[in-house]
Parts: sequence; structure tokens; C-alpha cells
Amino acid sequence: MSLSLRWPAAICAAVLGLAFVGPTSAMAAGAGRDSRVLVVAPSGSDANPGTSAAPLRTIQVAIRRLGTGGVVELRGGVYDQRVRLIGVHDLTITPFGAEHPVLDGSSLRPHAGLTAMIEIADSVGVTVRGLDITGFRTTRLNVTPAGIYVHGHGTGIRIVDNHVHDLGNDNQTLGSFDIDAHGIAVYGDDPQASVSELSIDGNEVDHLHLGASESVVVNGNVDGWTISHNRIHDNDNIGIDAIGFESTLPGADRYTWRNRARNGVIADNVVARIQSRGNPAYWEGNVDGVDQWCNCADGIYIDGGTHIVVSGNVVTANDIGIEVAAENARGSADHVLVTHNRITGSLYTGIATGGYCNGRADCGGVLTGTSHDNSFANNWLRGNNQLDNGSPEIQVQYFTSNDVFTGNTVIATNSAHTVYGTVPGGTSSGNVSNHNHFQVIGGSGEAEFGWSGTVYSSFAAYQAATGQDAASTD
Repeated sequence: MSLSLRWPAAICAAVLGLAFVGPTSAMAAGAGRDSRVLVVAPSGSDANPGTSAAPLRTIQVAIRRLGTGGVVELRGGVYDQRVRLIGVHDLTITPFGAEHPVLDGSSLRPHAGLTAMIEIADSVGVTVRGLDITGFRTTRLNVTPAGIYVHGHGTGIRIVDNHVHDLGNDNQTLGSFDIDAHGIAVYGDDPQASVSELSIDGNEVDHLHLGASESVVVNGNVDGWTISHNRIHDNDNIGIDAIGFESTLPGADRYTWRNRARNGVIADNVVARIQSRGNPAYWEGNVDGVDQWCNCADGIYIDGGTHIVVSGNVVTANDIGIEVAAENARGSADHVLVTHNRITGSLYTGIATGGYCNGRADCGGVLTGTSHDNSFANNWLRGNNQLDNGSPEIQVQYFTSNDVFTGNTVIATNSAHTVYGTVPGGTSSGNVSNHNHFQVIGGSGEAEFGWSGTVYSSFAAYQAATGQDAASTD
């Protein structure tokens, strides 16, 4: 089996910095600033012409006046307004000069379903840049507030340099997966046309109460996208997620390629302190008066996505560093390249791949999907499993096949010095590990390796029994 996978040219170009680029606010402004720029201010009036001297008051009024093409510039201050960009072409929303506009949803009530401070649907060439978005909250089940929500179809959508923070769902129903919120959410829910040429770049997304949902997510019919240079931190569920096989496209489309986030790049992000402890959706009961929580929030998660590059990210102090898997039993995560990432300080494990359960009662009786034809190359892992419960730096789980682990540096610091982990009765096959460097620090003893359901207490025993890592070092 080859130790390399071939990637589509579009993905490789994105890794080299040639990622999808849509119209910038500067381009839009320069193309027609005199006649196609409207200014809005909290102290303005919708009877005004929308100049800097006589600004409008309502962002939505400015959008309607422009119709197609132009720039809405927001003066500094607080706007208790939601914004809807539906069927819009070539429009940018951005601050006026160096001023600091804040979209504050504290006084607004989210409706049932998914609603956002900024909603974009069925649009082309829309840029949202440099806004502070906060305060949109609920305590109700089945209500999903979000900072920015893109859905339907669209091309050239750019979410750039925004700060989305301190919002979410504060419901405290323990164990409920009907608690949801998002920071930035993109749902390709049109089976006829995708969301494409999407860029989520340079944003800060933090201090969110997410329940069972994600900080930044692309889900369903999203084809051709980059999530890059963002800082995502201190949230209580997944940092970045690329999802397939959910009900985003229902019926006959659900288990087709159209319902998978694909041809994407997750690069050069910092994802830190994404932990589910205290999140009521992940409460696992009370033992001897002590609440138990699932430590299962991924920094970066590919859940049913395909043809994705995860490159150059700093992923630290999350429950799980990077995971490639499929929660739906009919789904898979495949043709994913995880490369040159720095993964440290995870509570549970650094890298995980494969299904977490094969239907056995001891893992919850759940049947999960598969991980296949993925590559984990040239990553640096150290000091994961801060819980020190014997979990590994890299966890290879059920239904994992034809995955490649090569060129990684793996430094185990927990008591068991576990490098690779395995699962009882694992069904993995065809996986290859070689040209890695393994090291243990602290305590005594050698590294421990789990492979295809068996645990080996030394590197030499593991090599001899499995034939893996013949050219690796320890």
C-alpha cells in the first residue's frame, strides 16, 4: 500500500495559499464608492441620504436601498439589529474607517429553529468584515441562536475578521441534545446548488455556550471552502466541524455526495480550550454526588466530510485535538489529509479516527460510520491525555481502514506512555504506520502501543507482532 494519497488540485492549491478568494470590501468600495456606499450609524435616521455626515440608522434599510452591489459602512457604536442578506449580489458590510460597530443581540429574542444576528442565503459575492457580534442568547430548547448563518446556496461568501463572542444557549437541562447554538454556521441545504467559494478567515470566535452544536461549522452541500487564520477558543463544544450525512439534505439526498462538506481546507487556525465539561448536553450522570461529564469536544472535527486538508493548525488544551470520523452508521470520513499540525495538551487524546462504537453495549450500543483512505502526516503531538487515564496520543477506533500514519512526532508524557490506542474487538484493517518518531518523557518504562485490538508493552514487541513502523524510531 502506498504511503501517500493523491489530492485534488483545488485542495493542493489552497494549501499553498491559493485558496478561494471572493470580492473584498476594498475592491467593492473602490469599484463604486461615490455612488454605491451607504453609511449607517446608531444615531442616524432612515430619512437621511446615508452619507457619513447624514447616516442612516437601520442596516437593513441600507441593504434594501443598494439592492445589487455596493458597500454598507457602519459607524462605531451598538446596533440592536439583526441583518438579513437574502438573494443579495456583490455587497459588503464593513466598519466605517477604523471605527468599532457592535451588533448586540442582548435585547433580541431568537425564534424557534436557527436564527442569527447576520443571515446570508442564496447570495453571490457577499462579504461581512470586521464586525463585533455578541449577546444573542436563549434559554429555550429547540432554539438555536447564531452569530453568522449562511444557508441555501451561494458563491463567493466571505466572513472575514469578525469577532463573534459571548452568545449561545444557556438552557441547563442535563443530558439534553436539544440545546444548540453556533458562532459561525454554514448549512448547504439546497440540493440543487451548493455553497461554494466560501472563505471564513481571520475571525475570533470565543466564549460561546453551544450545547450539542459547534463554534464554526460547514454542513451538507458546501463544496469548495477555506476556514483559515481564525482564533477559536474557550467554547464548550467543537471548535471547527465539517459535517456530512446529517438531515441538512433530507430524503433521497441525505446519503449522497451532495450532503457532505467537501473539497475544503482548514488551515493555520489556533483552536484552544474547547472543552465540554459543564456543558449540560454532555452530562453523563452523578456518581457519589459528583457530576460526570463527557470529555468529547474536538478542537477540529471531520464528521462525514470528504476531500479535506487540515494543515498547519495549532490545537491545544481541547478535549480531543483532531478527529476524523463519521457519527452516522451509513457515513464515512475519507480522503482527509491531516498534516503539519501541532497538537498538545488535549484532555483525552491528540488525534482520533474511526467510529467510537460498534454497537456493543459497553460503548453505548451505538453503531457509527467508517474512516478510510485518510492520511495523518508530519504532525507534532506532545502531552495529550492530560486526564492521565491511559488514553493515547493517537486513537485508532472501529471501522478504520486504509489509513496512513507517517512522519509524525509523537511524545507521550502520561503515566502509561500510550502512543497508539486501540479498542476491544477492533475491526480496523489495511492501516499503515511508518517513518514516525516516538518518544516518552517522565516516569519509567517504554511506550505502549495498541494496534488492531491488541496492546503491546514495548516498541520492539509492537514492531515484531504487527510489522508496522519498521522504519520508525523511538
